[in-house]
Amino acid sequence: MEANEDRSEASPIFDAFDIDLVVKVVMHTILSPFFTFFIPVFYYFQGIRWDNPVLVGSTAYVIAVSAFWFLKWCSTLYRNQGSLLFASPRLDWGEQIVVITGGASGIGELIANTCAVRNVTVVVLDVKPIVTENYNISYYKCDVSNWEEVQAVSKRIIEEIGHPTILINNAGVVQGKLLVDLTPDDIKQTFSVNTLAHYWTLKAFLPGMIEQKKGHIVTVSSVAGMVGMAQMTDYNASKAALISLNESLRYELDHKYKTPGIRTTLLVPGHILTPLFSKAGIPTQWWYRFLVPSLPPVTIAKAVITALDDQYSRTIYLPFYVNFVPFLGLMPSFVRDIGQCLSGCDYIMDGFVKVSGRRAEEGSAAVALEKS
Repeated sequence: MEANEDRSEASPIFDAFDIDLVVKVVMHTILSPFFTFFIPVFYYFQGIRWDNPVLVGSTAYVIAVSAFWFLKWCSTLYRNQGSLLFASPRLDWGEQIVVITGGASGIGELIANTCAVRNVTVVVLDVKPIVTENYNISYYKCDVSNWEEVQAVSKRIIEEIGHPTILINNAGVVQGKLLVDLTPDDIKQTFSVNTLAHYWTLKAFLPGMIEQKKGHIVTVSSVAGMVGMAQMTDYNASKAALISLNESLRYELDHKYKTPGIRTTLLVPGHILTPLFSKAGIPTQWWYRFLVPSLPPVTIAKAVITALDDQYSRTIYLPFYVNFVPFLGLMPSFVRDIGQCLSGCDYIMDGFVKVSGRRAEEGSAAVALEKS
């Protein structure tokens, strides 16, 4: 399967048509309380009365849809100490100090520039400098996999700029090798950059957030952290650790530090069109692109900015199929194997070439696409 096949002959209309677009339309129509409310109203003004099952059925459907979204909203408010009557105060972007690891390229760079446009003070930690004209962005050279470097740089940031209020852990690396071909250095690098770096930045910046009892931590994991696939043993394990880290951190903040105002957002994306996985063999068949679409970086950046704006703790699954990946473990083994076969995820790393000089450039997720 050739992932990097030239798509210049593809229709721009059908190329953008995928399951996520269909779901978006459905959510705003037949699963929207506002839209469905007018269905029984239409029937009523057409002369249909309550003795007709059509009016009763459509009304029951509206009630069911409305109840679903109401309970979902209540769940969000409960998790984030919200109120049904009063909205939380808007985030004052001008007072925020955002730290982004791996912010010199890819999604990290996009988020950094988007925040800077909002007059936000942005600090980029990377081994490579960010190329930008935004004066709101400050660059600190830092290998986030090294605790001593993170500790030293964090002290400089706090002294020179202030305590960060938002931490976006985005740095990452992929090897793309079979387990026995991984060298000890490969394994150490994967876990140091993808996993341990989160611990180092949290140890450096979380105490300031706890003191102020507010802040926001964004953890970039991957759908690869919920499934297994060939040639990704180190990457998948490093991303799985982040999912558990985010959940445990949430309960520490709630019950140990008594700081529920510090929000935590876990991002679990599928394949993203960034250089990190540009050499992976993503299938190009029309049905695969429809059901398992690759995401443009701007989609991820929008999701992160929206989560920061809303000030809610949440888990973001993108694209739509990722929502079903956690349930694969509940399926019969042959169903799981069929999905594994149709997705081709055990072969997408065949011939993979690691992009040099991209150590701290994640922004993507693994390329593990587990739903046919």
